[in-house]
Amino acid sequence: MREEVVRIAKTDTDRRDLFLCHAWDDRQGDALDFYNLLTGLDVKVWFSEKDVPLGTPLMRQIDKGLKNSRAGIVLVTPALLKSLNAEGIADRELSVLLSTGRVIPIVHGVTFKDLLDVSPMLASHSGLTTSDYPSLDVVATKIADTVLID
Repeated sequence: MREEVVRIAKTDTDRRDLFLCHAWDDRQGDALDFYNLLTGLDVKVWFSEKDVPLGTPLMRQIDKGLKNSRAGIVLVTPALLKSLNAEGIADRELSVLLSTGRVIPIVHGVTFKDLLDVSPMLASHSGLTTSDYPSLDVVATKIADTVLID
């Protein structure tokens, strides 16, 4: 995946490093925390809470964010699993990210088994589970090391 991200970065420097797919219910909690950690490591992240101007069509802004991102991370939480089952906006984002082949699941507060029960395709992608690391900071650093271009 790193090679593909590097290739895209060299051809379009205006793009974001990552698109952060998350559940609406996580936007002021875990997703915002993860966004802040990543941007603190100089990762350019598209995050709906920061990138959708008031008064603009949400779905069109998400579409542009997906188009302009080199790769995607999916913050898999209990709220996201519920959203995927309800076929909400995150479900649409996930469909696009899966079609690119450049998606990293970050399992947080659930297990890969829980994810497998809801989205076998996402669970088949190599990812990280926060329970394997001492903090979300470490996970953010691992993601930054994967997507940042020297």
